[in-house]
Amino acid sequence: MIRGTTIAGPAALYAHALAIEREAAERYRELAERMADLGNDEAAGVFRQLAGFEAAHLKTLQARTAGIPVPAIAPGAYAWLDEGAPETAARELVYRLLTPRKALAIALEAERRAEHFFEEVQQSARDPALRDLAAEMRLEEQDHIAMVLRALAQAPAERVDWAAVLGE
Repeated sequence: MIRGTTIAGPAALYAHALAIEREAAERYRELAERMADLGNDEAAGVFRQLAGFEAAHLKTLQARTAGIPVPAIAPGAYAWLDEGAPETAARELVYRLLTPRKALAIALEAERRAEHFFEEVQQSARDPALRDLAAEMRLEEQDHIAMVLRALAQAPAERVDWAAVLGE
């Protein structure tokens, strides 16, 4: 949960869920592209599948909230890597150093943060409907965590191609 954030009702929870899912779908697409660029079709496939799950969940949330005013969430509130533009040098360096294991570790941490957010809402909500909604969203994150953990178990050991990183 963003520090100091209180989720007072379903509209607020939906706003945060939309931001979380949007970020995840975008990052998974980027990770899929990067893994494909590295020639790792298996890792690219895992990230494409995760991007598809997140995009589908985002569409579901958008349909559920059609016509309902949801609060605005600051861009970057749930950023996985940084809040700057994707062209920033630091972000490019992260992607150049990225191995399938590191990409999966980033994904796992993000999924765990999302799951923890929904768990906190579930535990702190006084409204039973809000608790149920948070529990539903938490279960989806737990499914994603399990998938990333399975992929991590299959991922090869770390190896950095320093010549590629240094542009040689």
